[in-house]
Amino acid sequence: MLTKIVCLVLPGTAPFEFGVICEVFGIDRSAMGGPAFDFHVATADPGPVMSSLGFTMDIRNDLSIADDADLVAVPAHLIGTETVDERYLDVVRAAADRGAWVLSVCSGAFVLAQAGILDGRRATTHWMHTDRLARRFPKIDVDPDVLFVQDGKIVTGAGTAAGIDAALHIVRVEHGAAAANVVARRMVVPPQRDGGQSQYILSPVPERRADSFAEVTDWMLEHLDEDLTVDQLARKALMSSRTFARRFRADLGTTPAAWLNRQRILRAQQLLEQTDDGLEHVARAAGFGTAAVMRHHFLKVLQTTPTAYRRTFSCRDDEAMAG
Repeated sequence: MLTKIVCLVLPGTAPFEFGVICEVFGIDRSAMGGPAFDFHVATADPGPVMSSLGFTMDIRNDLSIADDADLVAVPAHLIGTETVDERYLDVVRAAADRGAWVLSVCSGAFVLAQAGILDGRRATTHWMHTDRLARRFPKIDVDPDVLFVQDGKIVTGAGTAAGIDAALHIVRVEHGAAAANVVARRMVVPPQRDGGQSQYILSPVPERRADSFAEVTDWMLEHLDEDLTVDQLARKALMSSRTFARRFRADLGTTPAAWLNRQRILRAQQLLEQTDDGLEHVARAAGFGTAAVMRHHFLKVLQTTPTAYRRTFSCRDDEAMAG
């Protein structure tokens, strides 16, 4: 279980990306039914550390506090041709070697790359830096388009706000959808954006179009248990099927089918956590039709089965013990 998290503060750390890690993992949300982590920040030389915006942060812990961390996180920092202090790289290597989670946000991926833990793996960073990452570290399979990538227990997030998605993804994997939803609700952000979504919208989105898609997606969520087709959704949006599919992808960064599939997985996760309904009933309610189809999607997206997911994250056992 994910318990101890250490965020590394390098010289030139970017405040927003640093704040994302602190916000997701550094606040005790147990009173709201969410997780509480043993959270720390650390630097190689304790004391004032200059941020990327020119102000200092007083960091009191040295890197030894990360020796037993379940997750080591590296936020964005100013990048150049110089190499990162070897002491930070040793912490990242040690975490990967012992099977801990390692998370980077934005240009933090360059630290993981210099540590060598991304060699032979798929990874991402901010789209402005992906070409540079690929040129400098040719052994990495750099994906320039996605919000985040999980390869084993190494998660690389794209620019800025995509770090929220990457961090929530780890919370969801370790503590379940309900816990991640509590964190997201407190942060007032969407509880789930699939890592495969595009980093950026390809064209400007008129305000009215966003409103129309909000109505359609709300309707889709209310009818997840039905067989929803693009033609049906297009009629709901008063568009042709081709226009609907193109604009949906431009607005939301994914296809209608992929968006629906992700929402159905989320619905199934919630039902598995919060009810004792049978797998066939959960599959129908979530829109998968059968338990076999649901199992296929769980294995593909979550790398686990519905039964194993329920065993790990069910709230029913806790309620029974409390009673």
